[in-house]
Amino acid sequence: MSELYERIVVPELDRPVLVIGLEGWIDAGMGSANAMSALLTGADAETVASFDADRLLDHRARRPIMHLEDGLITGLTWPATELRAGLDERGADVAVLVGAEPDFEWLAFAEAVVELALELDCRSAVTLGAYPAPVPHTRDAKLAITTSSPDLSDHMRGYVRGTLDVPAGIHAVLDQVLNANGIPTFGLWAQVPHYVASMPYPAASVSLLDGLGRSTGIEPAYGELREEAAATRERLDALVAENPQHQAMVTQLEELADSDDDTDLETLLDGGELPTGDELAAELQEFLRHQDDD
Repeated sequence: MSELYERIVVPELDRPVLVIGLEGWIDAGMGSANAMSALLTGADAETVASFDADRLLDHRARRPIMHLEDGLITGLTWPATELRAGLDERGADVAVLVGAEPDFEWLAFAEAVVELALELDCRSAVTLGAYPAPVPHTRDAKLAITTSSPDLSDHMRGYVRGTLDVPAGIHAVLDQVLNANGIPTFGLWAQVPHYVASMPYPAASVSLLDGLGRSTGIEPAYGELREEAAATRERLDALVAENPQHQAMVTQLEELADSDDDTDLETLLDGGELPTGDELAAELQEFLRHQDDD
């Protein structure tokens, strides 16, 4: 057994799906984080294994939370990376890898995850993420797919696919190592409108859980995500309706989304007449603050 983790319980699971959503890499609109939170809450998951945070994490980057009461330190909450297990909405077993993305020993961590996944007889694994894209909030959040398995890539249809070189997160390492060890693994990435990427965007979380269900057959819990997505849509619609520039930008993004054109965001905004994502995001934050005040 790897020295990187401590076994807490040894559950009897029936070929679970392993869902991976580690914090620290790209997660626009908190799409993955909130999807994982809803999944975990509904699964009533218990901790199967806890990874060695002292070896894997830089505590100056992820400092523990100190709890103070009238000047008295009552405790510390340390960042953690854990494998948990629970049930989906139909009672099927599901395993969930959550917590902080490791800062160190990535390959050793990946091998430890494989060891646990093989022991639990995981039938497949899915990583979740979200990234900012030139898409409008008035369309359903599309999902992109990444995988190191040629067979999965050939057979999984209906997803956005990209060709580029980008810095990798631990998800890419886990994808390669899990696939190499016979556990079919792929990543689902929600596209989040660039102008709301810095705030929670529950529609991305809903899309990720929808894709997880379609691709694996499990039935994840959604919690309040659908209601939150509808409320966010209403707020964004109200903000955009107040500004002709915002309306023009969303219209162009809708045309881009509906045409499947390869035009990128920089080209779309090159004329300088439309607001940038940062400008619209700042106005949205101000708009929401005024609504809360009212």
